[in-house]
Amino acid sequence: MSGLVSDAGARAHDAREGEGKRALITGLHGFTGHYVARELAAAGYRVFGTVLSGDATGPDIFNVDLLDRAALASVVEQVRPDVVVHLAAIAFVAHDDVDQMYRANVVGTRNLLDALAAGGHTPSCVLLASSANIYGNADVGVIDEHVAPMPANDYAVSKLAMETMARLWMDKLPIVIARPFNYTGVGQGENFLLPKIVSHFRKGARRIELGNLAIARDFSDVRMVAGVYRRLLAAAPVGEAFNVCSGRSYSLESTIDMMSDIAGYRIDVHVNPAFVRANDVLTLVGSNAKLAGAIGAFEPIPLVETLRWMYQA
Repeated sequence: MSGLVSDAGARAHDAREGEGKRALITGLHGFTGHYVARELAAAGYRVFGTVLSGDATGPDIFNVDLLDRAALASVVEQVRPDVVVHLAAIAFVAHDDVDQMYRANVVGTRNLLDALAAGGHTPSCVLLASSANIYGNADVGVIDEHVAPMPANDYAVSKLAMETMARLWMDKLPIVIARPFNYTGVGQGENFLLPKIVSHFRKGARRIELGNLAIARDFSDVRMVAGVYRRLLAAAPVGEAFNVCSGRSYSLESTIDMMSDIAGYRIDVHVNPAFVRANDVLTLVGSNAKLAGAIGAFEPIPLVETLRWMYQA
């Protein structure tokens, strides 16, 4: 499923990996949470999750706001997780409530770490999802983990602040930080770039309005990202941060070309100045060498396959 498992023997090993263990995923019903839950369940974990929207559907799903410290501590005490994947965050760069973004991404994370450290059961790994946005407009061809952060928007600042805060807990908890570059897949909201493009082609639209056509991104498939997260939990390279990326950038123009080939027609692209952000990061492409060194080699899913999956869903 993830693009990371190549043979039946490896799949059998994966199925035993989480046997008898409990996994807690914050933000379970978010775009990424769905895929991480499926990945961990397939590896044998019993998956628990937190949701914010009041739509808990079973005994292993908890309605809890990470800003509610008492409620969060109660959940941690009930679950006693062996591994934790912290996904709950405001992940849209252009989110218009900056105060809410900082509270969710920094204070919410601190509350979670506090609850885990104070509990009577220490997990073997706590994976915190940060973002490659922390690198900003880095003036290097390929970004590795040694590149100094230069966040260019509040979302990136909130994620870097979250990472810095988490350092205060690394003597108490086995923390691993993931810095995913852009990734996409079925179920991602159309306020994100690639789902918007795919949706227009699925509808047979003849015109699309986009922002800065000069941007290039390192796009990954969400199924690959979920598989990487599972393998990081198993390897538990604590105290480290890892880029999660394909190692290749795709221009907006090349992405449109891929979708044109998939859909069988060309679409008229128009730049809408309202969609162009002054502090937009122009190019993001990452090195996944450190990640591969920690979890073993993996083969990213080609973007054209991801786009076709989204188009045919």
